[in-house]
Parts: sequence; C-alpha cells; structure tokens
Amino acid sequence: MTRTEASVLANAPDMRRLLDSELSRRSRFGYVALLLASSAMTVVVTSLWLTEPALPLRTQIALLIMSVIGLSWLSLSVWALTTRRVLLGRDGVLAGWMAVTFTATFVLGAALVGLSTGRPGAYAASLLGVGLLAVAVVVLMRARRRMASLMSRRDALKRELGTRE
Repeated sequence: MTRTEASVLANAPDMRRLLDSELSRRSRFGYVALLLASSAMTVVVTSLWLTEPALPLRTQIALLIMSVIGLSWLSLSVWALTTRRVLLGRDGVLAGWMAVTFTATFVLGAALVGLSTGRPGAYAASLLGVGLLAVAVVVLMRARRRMASLMSRRDALKRELGTRE
C-alpha cells in the first residue's frame, strides 16, 4: 500500500463526514444575513404596496414584483438553511439564475418605462441594469463551474472511498 492510499484510508471517516456535511459556518451566516435582509425588504415593500391604494398602477405593479422578488430570496435562504443534505453548489446556481431573472426583469421594466414616458432617467436605469445583468450572468457562470467542480470532486472521493475500503 502506498503512502497516498494509506492516507486516504486513514482519513476515510473524515472524508465521509465532509461528503455528508451541510453548510459551512460562513455560508450559514451568509444565508442568515440574506434571510434577515430579504425579510426586512419584503415587509417594507409589501406594507407600502398594501397600505397605499392611491399609488399609480405602474407603481403598484412594481411594488408587487419587488414583493415577489423579496419572497423568492427569503425562500432561497430558508431552503438553504433547512436543507439537511449536501447542496454541492446548487444553492449558488439557483441564486445565480434568480439574479439573472430578476435583473433582466428590472432591465425590461426600466426600458418599458423609458419607452412609455420618454424619461431619460428610465433609460439610464435600464443601461445600469444591463451592467448589473452582465455581472449576474458572470456570477451564474461561476456558480455553475463551481457546482460542476464540487460534484466531480464528490464523485472522485466516493469512487476512491468505495474502492479502498
């Protein structure tokens, strides 16, 4: 038996624990912060939407959309914090897709407001949104690469542990 094989066998229980572990402390704190921030944002926006019936229709629609977005982020954080299985980066990919979807919604909304009102501020917001959308796409691509890497590492470790025991 080589030294590497002996090391793998000696660390097998640690590796199994790693394979079966849940969120790291850093990730857990991040999701708790997301839970708190999305809860606060959702409560404020939804309260404003529900208590101000005299707001223009497009403002009410915008507040409704922001409420749905806040509930989505809240749901993601609750799911990540309560999941009892290894996420292997799935949470990052899901968050990336959410960011792309919500940012694209913002860009489309700002562009529609710009087209319907002709206000330069709406076009500027849309342009800013395009930059944010580019960032969201990069984040999604990184998350997908990370998930693929983690799943590959997990499969390799499982194969190694399965053949050496």
